[in-house]
Amino acid sequence: MAHVFDTDARGLGAWHIPRSRGAVSGILLMALGVWGALIPFIGPYFDFAFTQDSAWTWSSARFWLEVLPGIAAFAGGLLLLVSANRGTAAVGAWLAIAAGAWFVLGPTLAGPWNLGALGVPQGGSARQALVWISFFYGLGAVIIFLGATAWGRLSVRGVRDVEVARRRRSRRAVRSGDVAPEPVPPAVAEPQVYPSDRPTAPAPGVGDGPVGAEHGASSGRMSGFGRHRRRGSH
Repeated sequence: MAHVFDTDARGLGAWHIPRSRGAVSGILLMALGVWGALIPFIGPYFDFAFTQDSAWTWSSARFWLEVLPGIAAFAGGLLLLVSANRGTAAVGAWLAIAAGAWFVLGPTLAGPWNLGALGVPQGGSARQALVWISFFYGLGAVIIFLGATAWGRLSVRGVRDVEVARRRRSRRAVRSGDVAPEPVPPAVAEPQVYPSDRPTAPAPGVGDGPVGAEHGASSGRMSGFGRHRRRGSH
């Protein structure tokens, strides 16, 4: 039916988005989520951890403050990467924002909420600051930034979204049989003109015009010259 193609553009692109809309943010969020969930288990190999932690040792503090938000950031990035639906991608963006916020606030709430003891970072003051930034505060800030950027891009509906939604709706209508594909008109061959079909110009002197008049005048002079010669011969 023709009304499928004449739908108001304000309703198109409301939910469907290109998959590339959140691809970059999704990949980065997935990488940061893996870092946040695994760094407490592999950091002790490089003396980059908290004092009372050892490699691959499970604890409640590691689960609540590092593994759980890392999984949430990874899941949010995955939704942004694979989803072509604006609502699903928005859920992924907000999930990543929540994970980043928990990375920032978790160490402060660990004591009052009895989530486990983190200990103190190993090394000098510079390394301790780097551990706090890499494990929690800096990591959380970057995740919040990426999630908010992805959400900002999802909140804007552009011309490309409308075009993608229109093409998808058209293909779905054609597959369902509601609309037949527009027929392609057959190619019409142009008529060929042969030399015999082209109009020929009249011979000089036949038609009216300067050339014909001049030719007629010269013929008259020649005929008069012939009459004088015949008269003189007599």
